[in-house]
Amino acid sequence: AETLNLSQLQGYHTGGTIHIITNNQIGFTTEPRDSRSTLYASDLAKGFEIPIVHVNADDVAACIAVARMAYAYRELFGKDFIIDLVGYRRWGHNEGDEPAFTQPMMYAQISNHPTVRQIWAEHLIAAGLLSADEAAQMVADVTEKLQQARREAEIKPHEDRRPKPAPAGLARSTRTAVPAETLRTLNAALLNRPSGFTMNSRLERTIERRRTALEQANAIDWGHAEALAFASILADGIPIRITGQDSERGTFSHRHAVLRDTNSGQAYTPLQRLPQANASFAIYNSPLSEAAVLGFEYGYSSHAPNTLVLWEGQFGDFANGAQVIIDQFISSGRAKWGQLPALVLLLPHGYEGQGAEHSSARMERFLQSCAGSNMVVVNCTTPANFFHVMRRQLAWKFRKPLVVFTPKSLLRHPKCVSPLDDLVAGSFKEVIDDVAADPKKVTTVIFTQGKVHYDLAEYREKNASASLGADTALVRIEQLHPLPADQMRAVIRRYAKAERYIWVQEEPQNMGAWQYIAMNFTDVKWEVIARPASGAPATGSSKRSANQQTGIVEKAFGGTTVAVKAAKKASA
Repeated sequence: AETLNLSQLQGYHTGGTIHIITNNQIGFTTEPRDSRSTLYASDLAKGFEIPIVHVNADDVAACIAVARMAYAYRELFGKDFIIDLVGYRRWGHNEGDEPAFTQPMMYAQISNHPTVRQIWAEHLIAAGLLSADEAAQMVADVTEKLQQARREAEIKPHEDRRPKPAPAGLARSTRTAVPAETLRTLNAALLNRPSGFTMNSRLERTIERRRTALEQANAIDWGHAEALAFASILADGIPIRITGQDSERGTFSHRHAVLRDTNSGQAYTPLQRLPQANASFAIYNSPLSEAAVLGFEYGYSSHAPNTLVLWEGQFGDFANGAQVIIDQFISSGRAKWGQLPALVLLLPHGYEGQGAEHSSARMERFLQSCAGSNMVVVNCTTPANFFHVMRRQLAWKFRKPLVVFTPKSLLRHPKCVSPLDDLVAGSFKEVIDDVAADPKKVTTVIFTQGKVHYDLAEYREKNASASLGADTALVRIEQLHPLPADQMRAVIRRYAKAERYIWVQEEPQNMGAWQYIAMNFTDVKWEVIARPASGAPATGSSKRSANQQTGIVEKAFGGTTVAVKAAKKASA
């Protein structure tokens, strides 16, 4: 049903799909009346105004005729066509199961029923088109061909065709920086509008801030960095396709890739009018069906390996609706089939008191599925790092899925900004050390990932006069998988006087990255500070969420609000 819904939607229309229902009692112990509320398995398609043809799988001529009809219909009308191929399973569920236990009457008939090959051979013989000896010889020839293939397979050594892991250090050595003048030119082009185009006044002010942001000290926010990344990728000749719920504007109104004229409603997409672009840019608001859409994008990315394909969840937890695609294809594709498309998942994640269903992208699920460098998992805390990881995805000539936990409140956080220099120099930083910490004084190293870093940094800054946190370094792990263990060790060596190593996260202790870190980095004796273990990702009370967040931050610095006040009073 979800695939049928995609059929006529912009961005998903394929010119028609031929659907074949292999209607062969797949449930094997389940009667049709137990598995659907409709007369036919194809009845869900009745609302789409497309042909549905039921054909008996025993009738070879009819099957060929309906296949030709489906092809001709698709070519002429560009719409879907459904073939309900009604057949049966001769040997039960897995050719080893005994179907007569649960379907005695059906399998009494099937055991006495001639096979499709026998029926067709008898038809051809009766029509004088084939002799019995010729039919038998055809069977013998095909059987021998299959047996020969099996004999060859049994003597050949096993060949591991899975893609080899990326060479060590490739991610860090991949050039993703863009010259300043190039970014200035792209930025100016992104701000162009058609003559007479009138934009919403509030949006106009937001967009216009980008005109001077490149010349200011720290003024490039997340949406701006993303636009510059996409523009530079298009200039490099790499096509981009992004889909998701409200992705044209962005769920949190940060992207505005598609602008609307306030007088006419006419759409204008700056990235599609970029003079410097050497490739296409496509962005579509998707239907509210994560499994269908993510499945489509996985297929698109598999067949277009040189296109940057991104799927964005409206909230990170929307990946729940696509979990079957993530588990069956994205995380396991390399191990199953040696397939590694460069599909990108953008999943908003962060604890802002928006409840259980709008806080967590279920980071722990992705990290539990990580092994052998099967995918890259990052949680960027700066616009510049997001800029570089987008550019790295296809620049490093090594294909693998990328999961990005993207921010919500950080989209407008005054500290979550980057200078131009961070875009024109360097590359993606897998670990960000604390430039403000004095290695000679640090006795506690706090490792974090994501938004909680800004809460910790703000708390330390506010309590600097009480000397709270002066002995503490805040280190961000920007890439969770593959885990940058060597860089983490280098950080630890830098803080030679450190006695405590704390993992701080805003997720519950049984969720987030903690258990993954504890299992994969045992070089230090960890302490962990997090929300209490829970059966739900977050509380439904914004007030309680804020109190929990405050508690995490205070505990990280070994104090409480009362203790901080006392320390301030004592120092005074």
